[in-house]
Amino acid sequence: MVTEPVRILVVGGGYVGMYTALHLQRKLKPELGRGEVEIVVISPDPYMTYQPFLPEAAAGSISPRHVVVPLRRVLDRCRVIVGEVTAVDHAKRTASFKTLATQEEGTGPLDLTYDEIVLAPGSISRTLPVPGLADYGIGFKTVEEAIGLRNHVIEQMDIASSTRDPAVRDAALTFVFVGGGYAGVEALGELEDMARYAARYYHNVKAEDMKWILVEASGRILPEVGEEMGKYTVRELRRRNIDVRLETRLDSCEDRVAVLSDGARFPTRTVVWTAGVKPNPLLAATDLPLTERGRLKCTAELTVDGAPHAWGAGDAAAVPDVTAEQPGTECAPNAQHAVRQAKVLGDNIAASVRERPLQEYRHKYVGSVASLGLHKGVAHVYGRKLKGYPAWFMHRVYHLSRVPTVNRKSRVLAEWTLSGLFKREIVSLGSLEHPRAEFELAAGGERPKES
Repeated sequence: MVTEPVRILVVGGGYVGMYTALHLQRKLKPELGRGEVEIVVISPDPYMTYQPFLPEAAAGSISPRHVVVPLRRVLDRCRVIVGEVTAVDHAKRTASFKTLATQEEGTGPLDLTYDEIVLAPGSISRTLPVPGLADYGIGFKTVEEAIGLRNHVIEQMDIASSTRDPAVRDAALTFVFVGGGYAGVEALGELEDMARYAARYYHNVKAEDMKWILVEASGRILPEVGEEMGKYTVRELRRRNIDVRLETRLDSCEDRVAVLSDGARFPTRTVVWTAGVKPNPLLAATDLPLTERGRLKCTAELTVDGAPHAWGAGDAAAVPDVTAEQPGTECAPNAQHAVRQAKVLGDNIAASVRERPLQEYRHKYVGSVASLGLHKGVAHVYGRKLKGYPAWFMHRVYHLSRVPTVNRKSRVLAEWTLSGLFKREIVSLGSLEHPRAEFELAAGGERPKES
């Protein structure tokens, strides 16, 4: 008697999605269309972005293509579909999704049935109704945004160098970052470092001409590295003439003027928004139980509570922290948990398919590391507090060990080695964002306006 393979649908190709599928294909050894199981991965992008490397990619220390991992190469035993899941009817074991082809053809979403589903769509930027933010704000969550921001910063230096209008020059050289978490602090630290280096190649732009402002609504930054290291980070940034404003909010950025809650006003052409994330809207389009914050209600075994054959982990899931002293504590939605949860998730799904007992997700806190630019950083690892060069070196060693595949590790290490031997690349390739602009102009169209 021939039985159909168990179809495991993985929604999302980020940390959890890619690593879970990777563990499953190693454990269950699927053979596309044959074997014990069939693993289907649906992801909006054909690659996984290693987000901790985005600040270094923005600063030019790592090539953008080495920050991403191609899913089809890594998940060679899985069926990878580039598309977006729009709804899940778990009662019927059906997921609706759309692809580039369906959008091109103008047809409706496709349906895919499954036996087991892993919901790992990740998160999206959490924005607030700040006037002007949608028009002028820049995100920092994807590799496209990171490289776009790098090009933007260098272009602002070019504008400042060539303009005769003091107001335009001042706005071009003012950079406002909103959010004092990892993304905001590391992006600010790396880009300020790059811009300060680039200033030596401009005859009329000096490092001290630039204003770098970090806005944080709470009273501390980088809470993950502890209060002491957070205070050190504030002192280090201020020592570099970076204006750190705690307990301050961005009230408006209309008309290219950043208005802060403390009354300060900064004409600026650059507002980078890194003030947290929120669950993917897909979760609200499912019939699965959610928490008050919109995340999947999960068990310690990473199953969705009360929904057999549904699994969750990472940013999309509220997973109880069984190692915490206080009951009801949930695992933080960060990369450290996501990678570790993915391994347990892959093991548990394989065990479930083979009707074996599941294991709980337990973690031992390793610590946190953050880069503040070239040769500068902070770390709190295994109870030890590091700062400066040792912390920066620890940051690189840790993330090199975590980036998937030997191929990517080797390429990143090679680029770090070369960047240590040669000078920084400070060229802007802003035209990459509008590759047809020159041809459209030649063909009688109009050049796209700068956003």
